[in-house]
Amino acid sequence: MKRAGCLLFAALPVFVTATVYFFTPGETESDGSDSGAKPSASQSTGRAAEDALIADLPPGLAAPQKKELANKLVASAENSTLNWRDQYGYIEDIGDGQGYTAGIVGFCTGTHDLLVLVERYTKDHPDNGLARYLPALRKVDGTDSHEGLDPGFTAAWKKEAEVAVFREAQNEVRDRIYFEPAVRLAKLDGLGTLGQFIYYDAMVMHGPGIGPKGFYGLRERAVSEANTPAEGGKEKAYLDIFLDIRRAAMKSRKSHRDTSRIDTAQRRFLYDGNLALETPLEWAMYGETFRVSK
Repeated sequence: MKRAGCLLFAALPVFVTATVYFFTPGETESDGSDSGAKPSASQSTGRAAEDALIADLPPGLAAPQKKELANKLVASAENSTLNWRDQYGYIEDIGDGQGYTAGIVGFCTGTHDLLVLVERYTKDHPDNGLARYLPALRKVDGTDSHEGLDPGFTAAWKKEAEVAVFREAQNEVRDRIYFEPAVRLAKLDGLGTLGQFIYYDAMVMHGPGIGPKGFYGLRERAVSEANTPAEGGKEKAYLDIFLDIRRAAMKSRKSHRDTSRIDTAQRRFLYDGNLALETPLEWAMYGETFRVSK
């Protein structure tokens, strides 16, 4: 089963701290992702304090073995496989209103992240096979249109995915937009490795938006209903509420109504008390069983 779709960016975080800074879909890499508000001295101090706090914590999901596990878990939900590295060249329009979905976390032509990826890649490698599609990608951003992309874009994507530096570019954008902000915020919320993964998977699927169905919107609802562990709350209780809120958001969208990634994976790990996301691990996704031994 291919990914259920990705949500339009309400905003993209440049970094997460006590205050979250964003650039909007209208701001492209050529405009400069840091072209919005700059942190004040007090905000910079707060960021430094958070950095120091995180530096004293265990690596959690950022540990290489756990990050590999996280990417396998996401791939099982997005593409029904554990071999996430086979997905660099994946591209198709799955009919969810977000245009083409492509690559290792389902970058979408309609949700800004694919445009960011190609712009950043082209900045470093201007002669790549996707550069000629940048005007079309900017035009279709925020829509489901293929105007200017057909018939050659899908073939160009697959060919470029054979290039090592493009695969690395996908990794870098995945980490910058999804993995690093999710893990950072989870650690600041006092969550262990499982909680960090739950945030990461939600960030990938719902997008880093501040609207009611974006990741930050979902988290805000959760923290309004329960204290995070950093606030003295119980980790399992908080994560249970976060998953309830996320599940309801998924059910409200036709393309997301299969909630296997919550019901038979993340919730199962939580109820088993596996807050450290220890292996061996077994879970079901869309009726298929997956196992990771170590």
